[in-house]
Amino acid sequence: MTQKKVFISPKKYIQGAGVLNQIGEEIAKIGNSPLVLSDSNVWGITGSTIEESFKASNTSYFYEEFNGESSNAEMDRLTKVGKDKNADVVIGLGGGKTIDTAKAVGDTLGIPVVVAPTTASTDAPTSSLSVVYSDEGVFEGYKFYNKNPDLVLIDSKVVVGAPIFLLASGMGDAMATLVEARASQKRNSDTMAGGKATLAAQAIAEKAEKVLFDQGIAAYRAAKKGLVTPQVEAIIEANTLLSGLGFENGGVAAAHAVHNGFTALEGEIHHLTHGQKVAYGVLTQLVLEGYSETEILRYASFFKEIELPTTLKDLHLEDATYEDLIKIGKLATAAGETSHNMNPELTPEQIADAILAVNEITTANL
Repeated sequence: MTQKKVFISPKKYIQGAGVLNQIGEEIAKIGNSPLVLSDSNVWGITGSTIEESFKASNTSYFYEEFNGESSNAEMDRLTKVGKDKNADVVIGLGGGKTIDTAKAVGDTLGIPVVVAPTTASTDAPTSSLSVVYSDEGVFEGYKFYNKNPDLVLIDSKVVVGAPIFLLASGMGDAMATLVEARASQKRNSDTMAGGKATLAAQAIAEKAEKVLFDQGIAAYRAAKKGLVTPQVEAIIEANTLLSGLGFENGGVAAAHAVHNGFTALEGEIHHLTHGQKVAYGVLTQLVLEGYSETEILRYASFFKEIELPTTLKDLHLEDATYEDLIKIGKLATAAGETSHNMNPELTPEQIADAILAVNEITTANL
């Protein structure tokens, strides 16, 4: 049987300073009765812009507050709201969990999905899947959909107005793209797109990493001051579009599985972002793959520059027991986890040892 290659993507991607002002005009091309989902903080920042934009395009909308967790319960609740309002398009306005919930609502109701990220903190916006957590924030699995969002619209000015650690988190998430795709492709594993990786996916993953290393630190410094520069625009695109297309079409491996494993623990680690935990997962995967200390430190030094976790102390796990790390390892190697794309024989002990090995390398050298 011939192996099939698959590449999927959103229909349209718009990025730039001030583009949120155009959301009403863009939505009018897609639907007449949009349901807008966001948390109260995001709505406080962007609500007036959304309202003015819809008014200018003569489009009415419904707003419903997102409760903060992309859980099945919240997805079901908001789907019912969308159905009751006869929504014909759903807009996820905010961060990764809001976006993932909007995708679930759109899929269940069979209506178009528009994603308007207010940070460049994850690569969730462009993908045809959602990460599902329990109401308490423990990773439960993925939901896969038949199509990617109809529109992704990201306003660079809004992104640089967000706390700087969110842009850095996006870089941690994006740095996993090539690392995981490369490992997945070595085993010829299927991607989340439902086939083998295309040459396009590989090229996109490679470009994402190059942009991060070339532009990331300069972008971080500019964005810290609220500036939109060419470096900032490049990193927003790397975090959102390049990483989004790259992970879904290129392959996911142990870095994200380790992130998911971290959700097994209680305590302060739950306050870290997706990308902060993925960054440590990248370093853990590099150890598991047997990369040299020099190569591991190339990534770790970059993470250090943009204040991403590189030690157990940074993760608030300096007092974690080996049994705690085994819990992480068990979740990271569970049936169906993406670590199997890299090595289906990985054990919880190997994960735990690699997490500790990262800490030894970084504390000795950074």
